[in-house]
Amino acid sequence: MAEANKSDVKSPMTEEERLELCQKLDKELDDFIDSLEKRRYTEGWPEDRWEEEMDKHPFFMKSTPENGELSPLAEGLANLKFDPEENTPVELASNYKEDGNFNFKHKNYRLAILGYTEGIKQRCDNAEINASLYNNRAAAHWHLKNFRSALGDSEKALSFSSNHTKAKIRAAKSAFQIAKYQTCIKYCEEILENTKDKDISELLSNAKKKKIIMERDQRKQARNIQNITEQKDAVLKAIIERGIKISNCDDEDDIDLSKLEPSLPGAHDAIVHVEDGLLKWPVLFLYPEYQMTDFVRGCPENVPLSCQLEQLFPAPWDEKNKYSVASVNIYFEGYDKMPHVIDPSKNLGDLLVAKYFELRAGTPAFFVLPRGSKIESRFLENYI
Repeated sequence: MAEANKSDVKSPMTEEERLELCQKLDKELDDFIDSLEKRRYTEGWPEDRWEEEMDKHPFFMKSTPENGELSPLAEGLANLKFDPEENTPVELASNYKEDGNFNFKHKNYRLAILGYTEGIKQRCDNAEINASLYNNRAAAHWHLKNFRSALGDSEKALSFSSNHTKAKIRAAKSAFQIAKYQTCIKYCEEILENTKDKDISELLSNAKKKKIIMERDQRKQARNIQNITEQKDAVLKAIIERGIKISNCDDEDDIDLSKLEPSLPGAHDAIVHVEDGLLKWPVLFLYPEYQMTDFVRGCPENVPLSCQLEQLFPAPWDEKNKYSVASVNIYFEGYDKMPHVIDPSKNLGDLLVAKYFELRAGTPAFFVLPRGSKIESRFLENYI
């Protein structure tokens, strides 16, 4: 048996046999390569698009694919990093902070804000990480010009780290941008207590100047509001005292200036007002024959209506000279829905308290028609 085993053992190859075998293998490999189909290799990354192709790989991608779908590998990596069961709140907050920093670096500020926000939501007990998350989110808001949010986040960062210099500087700059000059001054002064900074000193100086100007403008605005209020009160008081009837007002308490604003386009600034104790009214003259109108601003209540018409006649559209103070009749439509002729020699104020007169849209309106004309007859027939 032993002799049989010995006969099965192969003797070592000689150098000549080894060389012959290598040559044979080389020839077989060459024959195999030559037998392959000759074609161009197209599976590689084109030179002009290698960065684009690289970004598709889960380890190198910088953004989510357009279709919103991640490869199983990328999804697995994300789950591993952001899985609350695999990470502590501190680790999660740090991971989201890294994600935010990555997007911030690539100027994707809105995505950065989302990352920092998710980190904040973890409510970890690490004050330094929380301060950094709020400060970084404030920086992203700053680049998006969301200055109010930048100020809020900067102050939140300071609540976790009161000596956070970057947060304090950004809070000062953000406060300046939204005209909260006193807040800006406060943070600038705190910064300058510990360091000399030329930019912060300049910001402090500008904030103080702006604050003075703003306070002056506020005082001026307050005086204007007071004057406007007094003017409104004087107008309402005068209308009530004169007994002028206002459309859609049941009693004195129902009268307000909103019901006295002219409804004509461009006439909103011609509202009735008091000047030297007199009411001055916007007045509308209508000429049905030509479908024309005249709008007169500021007619004093103590002036006859004829005086206003004398300034309007002769009218450029009245080629036949039919319109003059002596040749027209003037009507108003009363609250009884009927036309009422008036005496134009009477003062405007007297006409406003005439029987059946009702002020509509804050503007006394009068129809002007040639006396005895067919157009006057048709006008009156419309009310029968």
